[in-house]
Amino acid sequence: MNENDKPTVPYWHLWTDAEGVSHQSRCAMTTFERAAIQPGTASQWIGSRLHEGMTVFVTVLPVGWTGDWHENPKPQWIVPLTGRWFVESMDGQRVEMGPGEISFGEDMQTRQTNGKRGHLSGTVGAEPAVLMLVQLDAKPTLACPCRFR
Repeated sequence: MNENDKPTVPYWHLWTDAEGVSHQSRCAMTTFERAAIQPGTASQWIGSRLHEGMTVFVTVLPVGWTGDWHENPKPQWIVPLTGRWFVESMDGQRVEMGPGEISFGEDMQTRQTNGKRGHLSGTVGAEPAVLMLVQLDAKPTLACPCRFR
């Protein structure tokens, strides 16, 4: 990529449709501006920023771990640091991710269907999955895949 070319950063978006079923869409952030992150520094590409409150933490999913069906507790970015993990949405789509692949989890307000609500997630492979989560103090959107551009 040429330094003057606007970047494209792909991500997965786990979202809920109007009928309460979770889905996953492959999306891309493309809205970037060249700017200095603070005065006196070199310019870089900076994307959308949210100013709501947030909580940042790291979680470690053990080898062989699979959780129960559940919704994300808040809209949250999930950034795999090491290992691999999967997310399966209610529509049956299963996405596996590792370092460098990010996901935005926003599957709230789902309706239980065939014992499923929200999503299922777990580890893949022979090492734990270490994930950084950035939870936003914001209301989730509904029926709005790929809301970050």
